[in-house]
Amino acid sequence: MKYLALSLLLGLLHCTGRVSERPAPPPPSDPTTVAVPQQPAPPEPAEPELPTPPAIDYDTTQWAEITHLDPTIQLDLRYATDNNFVKEKMYDCPRCFFRPDVAKALVMAHKQLKKNGLGLKMYDCYRPRPIQWKLWNKVPDPRYVADPRKGSMHNRGMAADLTIVDGEGRELDMGTDFDFFGKEAYHEFTGLPKQVLDNRQLLLKTMEDNSFRYTTTEWWHYSYIPKTFPIDDWLWECK
Repeated sequence: MKYLALSLLLGLLHCTGRVSERPAPPPPSDPTTVAVPQQPAPPEPAEPELPTPPAIDYDTTQWAEITHLDPTIQLDLRYATDNNFVKEKMYDCPRCFFRPDVAKALVMAHKQLKKNGLGLKMYDCYRPRPIQWKLWNKVPDPRYVADPRKGSMHNRGMAADLTIVDGEGRELDMGTDFDFFGKEAYHEFTGLPKQVLDNRQLLLKTMEDNSFRYTTTEWWHYSYIPKTFPIDDWLWECK
């Protein structure tokens, strides 16, 4: 009987063949999973466009335009307007030039002030001798205008009329306006509020630290002292 049962089992397997292997069912999906579409990579940021530097239309061995060296220096060039003591426009356009060494020293003075949130503002810079003649013809008085036959520090490109401004561009109180011809503009005059005297002292120290000397009767006027330069007639182009 044992052998008969074994024979029947073998016969059954021969008739039905081998049991096929079924693939495992896939794992159940997670109903909380949401397929996120793949986003394209963002484009590379474009390189910022740098401002085009102003064209140089002058001899850089002889002159430097102060705002080309440092555009944060402010300009209020009074002789390019009628807001001056002769009430007449002297310059065709407001550009501010100095001899290169002088301009560099002025930039250093400006940077010294910037450490305390201050800066320089220019009232007058290089003054061509033809402009000096125009002033002299209006006011032929050497107390107020240098005789163009002798020339001035302005005619040499080595003098600056200037003041100090705060971070908002407001002028510090110096007691008088630019080109005020009275004792109140003198460096030795002390009948002014302490803040005014402190402001003048700050300007004086800053300029002396950077190789300039003052003029006794004009708190705004400073001349470069390490070297001298010839009187010049060059007139700049208007842009």
